[in-house]
Amino acid sequence: MNTDKMSYNAGKASGQTQEKAGNLMNQAGNAAQSAGKQVQTTAEGAVNAGKASGQTQEKAGNLMNQAGNAAQSAGKQVQTTAEGAVNAVKNATGMNK
Repeated sequence: MNTDKMSYNAGKASGQTQEKAGNLMNQAGNAAQSAGKQVQTTAEGAVNAGKASGQTQEKAGNLMNQAGNAAQSAGKQVQTTAEGAVNAVKNATGMNK
């Protein structure tokens, strides 16, 4: 009988060990899956940040071009106005004849 009880206890311990091992494997798998999701989320965030940075740089470049064009246009208007003023003075003083 003592041998039967020892065999029973050994089988019971073996079953409990297998159950605990299975639980640990499940927990490890869940942890790995969670870590994988976090890595994927972080990577997606980095990609989106890179896209936003590129878009910001593009918009800044466009604004710089618009500012340059506006400054060039304003310069041409100033030049035209100054030339008109010079001609008006010449006409008024008789120097344009």
